[in-house]
Amino acid sequence: MSFKTFAAEALADYKTTGAVAPSSRYLARAMLAPLTLKPGCVVVELGAGTGVMTQALLDKLPARSTLLAFEINSRFHDFLKKKISDQRLVLLKRSAEHLKEELQKRGHQRVDGVVSSLALGFFADPDRRALLESFLPFMDENSVYTQYQYIQGMELNGRRLRRFSVRPLLREYFSSVQCKTIWRNIPPAFVFACRK
Repeated sequence: MSFKTFAAEALADYKTTGAVAPSSRYLARAMLAPLTLKPGCVVVELGAGTGVMTQALLDKLPARSTLLAFEINSRFHDFLKKKISDQRLVLLKRSAEHLKEELQKRGHQRVDGVVSSLALGFFADPDRRALLESFLPFMDENSVYTQYQYIQGMELNGRRLRRFSVRPLLREYFSSVQCKTIWRNIPPAFVFACRK
């Protein structure tokens, strides 16, 4: 998908896009670096977008593994469906709130990683918490959750924008929250690697 097409989609439906540009390879690399992926592992991707993270995950994912990728934006979902053909990928046109249901339906009792590109600043606080609580029971001490947040960190509160940092919320749910700044992305972003 061209940058022009991505930008048009971002302007048309920013709430489901949550970005002004596709993720850079540097951001994708930082998001995946904390993951330990072994054959047979299960990884969940929230907000697959145009597939930058999806393709990077598939490049790193061993054989006999599963990637459940959630994407609610119709244009991005259809683009990914045409662009990526890989038997390890389960592409779902469903919101992240269905994560628990989709894992249980497929018989997965644990996940090795959750990679989130969701713009949590656009979620109401109860929805952010519900999202984290939906996959925490599937994580163990070796599982990793990665989340990025643009450096300017904005939250949509009603119809007003204000500063927002996801770090305090993550610290409520995870015993280890590490942060790295990725400058080579538009815009620059913080990458959080979280463990129970």
